[in-house]
Amino acid sequence: MNPSGSAVFGIVGVAGYVAPRHLEAMHATGGRLVLACDESDSVGVLDRFSLDTEFTTDVRSFAKRLRQLRETSVGRPPLVAICTPNHLHLDHCRLVLEAGADAICEKPLALTGAALDALRALERATGRRVYPVLQLRVHDRVVALKRALGAGARPKHDVVLTYVVGRGPWYHASWKGDPERSGGVATNIGVHLFDLLIWLFGEVVETRVHLSDARRMSGRLELERASVRWFVSVDSTDAPAAGSGRVTRREMVVDGRTHEFSDGFTELHTRVYEAILAGSGLRLDDARPSVELTERLRSLPLSPVDGDGHPLCGER
Repeated sequence: MNPSGSAVFGIVGVAGYVAPRHLEAMHATGGRLVLACDESDSVGVLDRFSLDTEFTTDVRSFAKRLRQLRETSVGRPPLVAICTPNHLHLDHCRLVLEAGADAICEKPLALTGAALDALRALERATGRRVYPVLQLRVHDRVVALKRALGAGARPKHDVVLTYVVGRGPWYHASWKGDPERSGGVATNIGVHLFDLLIWLFGEVVETRVHLSDARRMSGRLELERASVRWFVSVDSTDAPAAGSGRVTRREMVVDGRTHEFSDGFTELHTRVYEAILAGSGLRLDDARPSVELTERLRSLPLSPVDGDGHPLCGER
């Protein structure tokens, strides 16, 4: 059964890196993409999915047209994907909710806990909703791991998390390389991972940072049911051995057993959309723990490794 029926979608940030995943999810769930916006007009990707999507480079025009669409439509309000730079998520969610639509917002939902509070107030004032995208929670191998952890009796797990996604010089020249706009590596790259860790192993008890620069970050995280040594990097030299052809390394070692999740990403956004359309999408409170953790990580002073760091951190 198609859970979406005739769902109507819009998107802000359609020229961005992650937008195609959202476009594919809209298409796969049987929806109609009617409105799109980006300050860049390099949006030929739209033609892969629709030849009649209205497009504008002016976000105010987008908001006006969205409001008109909402006023003349019946049934479920439009759903608008927010795929813009991290620091703009709050403003663009506000624009969408005040126009009478719901927002599906890419990670991180916000850069600070205060911004999440503002989103909560917007939801109450407008009666509309913001759905965070936390797609690693629906990855098959992660779901299997959560099921296995739930069946075990071990009270405290030993976890080593390594997440390397190689990025070229463009990354650091773009908004992603500006901590004020992206939140830095821990937020822009790591927020999904911290959400995953908290989802699997419980609330944060203590955290330390051992390494932090423009390309990588590492530390130790004590959770209710796990001690975690983590390492996040956009430097390809931190990936597997040279000559392998890979510039990614996504793995979690739990109690000595390696769980690799470098593939299986192509359908995750579609699963997120299916859940939203079926009425079981995540809420603001689901995203809050990882947002508040990464906000804290950005301000923590470095701690000495003292033998308790991630192996890749110890090599430096």
